[in-house]
Amino acid sequence: MTSTHQTSTQRQKRSILGAFVGTAIEWYDFFSFGTAAALVFGTVFYPDLAQGSGLLASFATFWVGFLARPIGGLIFSHFGDRFGRKNTLIVTLLMMGIATTCIGLLPTYGQIGLAAPILLIVLRAIQGLAVGGEWGGAVVLATENSESSKRGFAGAWVQQGSPAGSILSTVAFMLVGLLPDDQFMSWGWRVPFLFSAILVIVALLIRSRVEESQEFTEVKAQGQTPKVPVLETFNVAGLLVFFGVLASIVGIASAYFNNTFMLSWTTGILGMDRTVILNLILLAAIVQFVWQPVAAKLSEKFGIRSILIWGLVLTLIVTPPFFLAIQSKNELFLAVTIVVNTIGATAYYAMLATALSEAFPARVRYTGVSLAYQLCATIFGGTTPIIAQWLLNTTGNSPWSVMTFYIVQVMLSIIGVVGLYKLKREE
Repeated sequence: MTSTHQTSTQRQKRSILGAFVGTAIEWYDFFSFGTAAALVFGTVFYPDLAQGSGLLASFATFWVGFLARPIGGLIFSHFGDRFGRKNTLIVTLLMMGIATTCIGLLPTYGQIGLAAPILLIVLRAIQGLAVGGEWGGAVVLATENSESSKRGFAGAWVQQGSPAGSILSTVAFMLVGLLPDDQFMSWGWRVPFLFSAILVIVALLIRSRVEESQEFTEVKAQGQTPKVPVLETFNVAGLLVFFGVLASIVGIASAYFNNTFMLSWTTGILGMDRTVILNLILLAAIVQFVWQPVAAKLSEKFGIRSILIWGLVLTLIVTPPFFLAIQSKNELFLAVTIVVNTIGATAYYAMLATALSEAFPARVRYTGVSLAYQLCATIFGGTTPIIAQWLLNTTGNSPWSVMTFYIVQVMLSIIGVVGLYKLKREE
């Protein structure tokens, strides 16, 4: 093995590890907010509202992070496509860690009144800015630093940050959830947010060793870096952004349907045990973490597009049984349908990062990937718990209206994937 190949292999490993660890911490922070929004924030920060209205206010605060995500994507992708990917990812990680730790220290409404939910909204917006710049940069850096035959695997490992963050977040809330309710509501919920400070320090040490992308270095050396990346992205790849938004819907919305809305729905109106549902969410995250690398290997044989489509088709097929299981409140039935749903949705999710990265030209890749994914997060991700809760509120807690909403999201994702690959063939 030549020294050049060793250097290339080392760069690939460091990029994948740095992207995985950083995104895992960022998703841990983001998922922790979603879990707390379902279990705590309605009571702690909006105590004067009725239960259903308090949940809507809590979910609206949750959505603020999604409104900020495309702004963060634009800001950090601008610098990433002009000056480099690595340093932008250091900044996003620091922003997320500081904002999350501050949430853990935030006084309640009962202590400082209206200032409490206002500060919560501000910190949530900072979280959104950070994760908006993080995901696209991590995807681009990991895939660009990998051999073309291994980019599906590299992109899948960036996606591993989501289940890893979900596992960490769920375990943290399961542990503090063992406390008596009064202690959990007064201080226990803060512990997962404060723990973020330790995780961020570890991630920074790892990410600081990652080298800049070779493809970006070549683009910069040739003087081809765009002056205004967002304008050039819409000029040369506007339709790719549109189909990228659609293609990303299930990858974003399903996580917040399960980790936020379903958690609130099952433990609230349906009266299921909080620990049981958190265990099922943990099970789904573990299945996702184990299955995504397998899906990446399958893509090397069958192709990325095939894994994307068949994963979404399986998700579509299992949706009616999944909603029947929720309504039945049968824990085993729900566990089985969650696992099957996770296998389909996460096979697709594992390939989504690489599919988006390969769709855009290198000189605007960070911007294109970030725009597609973060606009989708704002339009479809953050609104999912709000719309689902509104549908329940306005239909007398009918699960079928929510199921229809879920099916529409899957169908739009299929249209997005087909559109992406059709445009790619026409280039």
